[in-house]
Amino acid sequence: MPCPHAIPDLKATPLLRLRAHPLRIALIGNPNVGKSVVFGRLTGRYATVSNYPGTTVTITKGRAMVGAEMCDVIDTPGVNALEGVLSEDERITREMLVDGGAEMVVQIADARNLRRALLLTSQLADFKRPMILVLNMLDEARARGVDIDSEALAECLGIPVIEAVATEGRGMSELRAALPVAAIPRAARDAGIDHLHWADGTAARFRTIGTVTLGRFQEWLGRAVRQPLTGLPILALVLYVTYLFVGVLGAQTLVGALENVVFGGYINPAATALTAHIPIAVARDFLTGQYGLITMGLTYSIAIVLPVVTTFFLVFGFFEDSGYIPRLAIFADRLFRSMGLNGKAVLPMVLGLGCDTMATMTTRILGTPKERLIAITLIALGVPCSAQLATIMGILGGISVWALLTLFAVVLMQMVIVGFLAARALPGDRSDFILELPPIRMPRLRNLLTKTGLRVKWYLGEAVPLFLIGTALLFLMDRLGALAWLTSAARPIVTGALGLPSDAAQVFVMGFLRRDYGAAGLFTMAHDGSLTGLQAVVALTVMTLFVPCVANLLMIIKERGLRVGVAILTFVTIVAISTGTVLNTILRVLHVTF
Repeated sequence: MPCPHAIPDLKATPLLRLRAHPLRIALIGNPNVGKSVVFGRLTGRYATVSNYPGTTVTITKGRAMVGAEMCDVIDTPGVNALEGVLSEDERITREMLVDGGAEMVVQIADARNLRRALLLTSQLADFKRPMILVLNMLDEARARGVDIDSEALAECLGIPVIEAVATEGRGMSELRAALPVAAIPRAARDAGIDHLHWADGTAARFRTIGTVTLGRFQEWLGRAVRQPLTGLPILALVLYVTYLFVGVLGAQTLVGALENVVFGGYINPAATALTAHIPIAVARDFLTGQYGLITMGLTYSIAIVLPVVTTFFLVFGFFEDSGYIPRLAIFADRLFRSMGLNGKAVLPMVLGLGCDTMATMTTRILGTPKERLIAITLIALGVPCSAQLATIMGILGGISVWALLTLFAVVLMQMVIVGFLAARALPGDRSDFILELPPIRMPRLRNLLTKTGLRVKWYLGEAVPLFLIGTALLFLMDRLGALAWLTSAARPIVTGALGLPSDAAQVFVMGFLRRDYGAAGLFTMAHDGSLTGLQAVVALTVMTLFVPCVANLLMIIKERGLRVGVAILTFVTIVAISTGTVLNTILRVLHVTF
């Protein structure tokens, strides 16, 4: 298909000049094309890099030097379209272009799928912003036999086209050099051509397919993880490896070393000895008492939760960067369809294993309000955060594998039932399932360690202070008698219907303030021998299904409103208690002891 014949001079007057504010450059592209990697290369600030759409749900900003001028670089959500019916992330990106927030566009494209990239290019051209096209992942494209004539494509589009492998830094110096000569691209509309037709014709002109050099094992594995016959055993292996790494190494070996040796043998005794010289009893208790900042706050957050969070972030990052999680979405699509969702919902569900609050926010990637409401409810109901997951694996992993399987089977069954009923009770439709598959690859150790380090840094900077604030709140509630009142109100249900020790009532109250606290409280009870195997299964099942923590509840209210937030809170509380009651009754009738 011919290109318009007028070719603008790419050496026109540079866009970088004296201005009242730094030039705002938006990185825009389809999901999973490496925008966050390019963002990190340009700004020197590492954004979370993931192999699935939905990572950049909110706008990320950074500063970059281009020549002698400082520019604002904006990492936008991954988008598939900028016209028609738009998702939340597509709407955010379009508003940035319409409202003038972005003065220049750098489109990051997957060189393996030129047609899809050019379809977005043709839509971006309509906004009349100076633009550069970056053909990223060129190494993987060539491994698949894809070759692109980037010079001829640049001449046709009238804009600089850069070849890049962002993970290795290739093409980044060329991108910086091209920024001053970014140009407004020719729009398909200018030639009287429809977007779809234009993308097809242009891709066919400048792309050739040659010999595929991709490893056969990678090809086989990429197909195998999506097929039920081979996908189920692979999923079982993935879960088992995760259990060994997180549940055994993290929750047992590392936690045991930190809790018993470092804190139990040195830090807590030393802190108690030092605070013994403080004449005011309340101050001593505030630091080293039952709800002390050191003996409880730091011990829980550093000794019990940090090792599991770190190992979880490592294994989760590995599966992110390997390309397995998008294939898990395809594999799980049939199950999610029964719950009014599609396979893309597996993404916030898996993120919920790290933090339910973050997962609730990323439900914006789902296409319809109905899907977002169902996903938010299921996350609040049955997806354990990393602290809970650590506790589940740490406690039940030490009891028996059957205890673990019982809990996960009950929780999964409840999620399927609730999702199935919600899909039929709530009005609205399910969106189409369109997902770009990254290649199966071995994650780069440097990226994996950097990503894990940043997530651990986030935990230390965000979660640990909340642990200390929560400890102070518990100390205050204990002194005022509020904790005892709440515990007393919950005790008849906890000791009667659920068949748990009376101390568990206090743990559930703590769990609402911070899920981490509830999880760590059950962990302590199990290690003290306060819970039998049966009680541990019941308690952890109820804790998993129990009301979301305050932070997650506030996020639900922010996303869906106060009325829906209160309704979800009430609903999941009823489901958790009812399920725990039935499970306790059945296990005792069958004389199951684990």
